[in-house]
Amino acid sequence: MQPYVLVLYYSKYGSTKEMAHLIADGVEAAGLTAKIRTVPNISSVVAVAEPSIPEEGDIYCTLDDLQNCAGLALGSPTRFGNMASEMKYFWDQTTSLWLNGALHNKPACVFTASGSMHGGQESTLLSMLPPLFHHGMMIMGLTNEHPALSNTKSGGTPYGATHVSGPRHDLGLSQDEKVLCVEQGKRLGSMVKKLHNQI
Repeated sequence: MQPYVLVLYYSKYGSTKEMAHLIADGVEAAGLTAKIRTVPNISSVVAVAEPSIPEEGDIYCTLDDLQNCAGLALGSPTRFGNMASEMKYFWDQTTSLWLNGALHNKPACVFTASGSMHGGQESTLLSMLPPLFHHGMMIMGLTNEHPALSNTKSGGTPYGATHVSGPRHDLGLSQDEKVLCVEQGKRLGSMVKKLHNQI
C-alpha cells in the first residue's frame, strides 16, 4: 500500500474544511497522497444514527483510515479554547489503536479556526495534542522560515495553522493563512516521505 497522509477534520461553517483541503494540497506538493476525512455531527439525544457515508462532502473517517495512515493532520474549530466535541468523540473511540500501538512514531500536526482573534486558537491546538501524545505520535508545528508566520495579521502560530473567520464566520482565509496551511502540509508530507524512505 502506498503511504498516505490522513487529513482529518471537523468543520461547522466551512473554514476548517477549507484549511484541510489546503493542507492536503501541501501534502501532495511534497509528493504524497492525502486522504481527506471528516467526522459526523453528534447530538446529546440520538434519535437516528448518522449514515455511514454522508450525503455530500468528505466521507467519515474510519479507524482503518487512521490506523493505516503514515502521517496525520488533525483539524477542529475552536470551542471555548478546546477542540469540538465531535472530534473529541472520535478520538474517544480509538482505544483499540492505542492498545496495539498503531500510531506510534507517525508524524502529526494540528490546525484550527475561530471566530475571533482571541477565541482560543492556541489552546485549541494544544487541546488536540494529548491524544496524539498518548498514541505515541511525533508532533510537528510550523517553523519561522515562512515569512507568513511573522507577517500574518490574523491566524497562524508555531503550533499549527490557524484562521480567524470573524464573529459571523464570513471572513475567508487571508493569503498568509492559506500559505501557512499549504506549508504545514508540505512539511508534514516531506517528513512522512523521509521516514518512509528509511524503512
